[in-house]
Amino acid sequence: MFKTQHENYRELIWMLAKTDFKLRYQGSVLGYIWALLSPLLLFTVLNFVFSSIFARGAGIENYALQLLVSLVMFFFFQEGTSAGMKALRAKSQLVTKIYVPRWTMILASTVNSAMIFLMNLVVIVLFFGLYKFIPSIESVLLFLFFSMMIYVIIVAFSFLAAPLFIYFRDLSMIWDVVLRVMFYATPIIYPLQMLPENLQRIALINPIAFIIHFTKESLINNHFAEFWQYTIFISSVFIFLGISLLVYKRLIPNIAEKI
Repeated sequence: MFKTQHENYRELIWMLAKTDFKLRYQGSVLGYIWALLSPLLLFTVLNFVFSSIFARGAGIENYALQLLVSLVMFFFFQEGTSAGMKALRAKSQLVTKIYVPRWTMILASTVNSAMIFLMNLVVIVLFFGLYKFIPSIESVLLFLFFSMMIYVIIVAFSFLAAPLFIYFRDLSMIWDVVLRVMFYATPIIYPLQMLPENLQRIALINPIAFIIHFTKESLINNHFAEFWQYTIFISSVFIFLGISLLVYKRLIPNIAEKI
């Protein structure tokens, strides 16, 4: 039987994603283990430094679990957006020499980041087991939903930034600075409640801050956002996705000439 075009595209995306994943760790002594070690090393340092400040001083329960979940989710966002933005530039030979649908290259880079995230989920499960902490079913489902929403944000950003990066090479350095600011502006190493109430509302405008805060609140404290907050959050994410696709369609026809 002949394969449909959609099946061919799925196979192409999967092949590109696997190739990116293998090339990333090719030649390293520890190989794929680095996908797990990277967040774990930072977690170990931050947990050692801040656990005595926040967990004991502010009376935060299971600070280590909150920190680990926050880091893994933020790393997913950071890795996915950075890889998606550079997808077309990294595969410039494919773009200029043979015809491969440009969007498959961008999606493949996001799938590669998702593969790393799935590996890190194993670490989260192990730590929850180590601490003998069992979250509610509702909070686990919300965590999975938020993980999918991070992926949607990554895809939206990638379709917007990948063609823009071809036109504006400084975008990569700008985004690195933005990511550093976002790391400290997002309640990762500290609880959102430490901020003044007016700053809390401002912080939650950031979708990643919203996701990380309510992921921690649901998993650890079984506390969930209000329905209207979810509605605004989901609507803003998909509006962003729509805008990014429109920009992509406008810029992509002349990309090969600009590389």
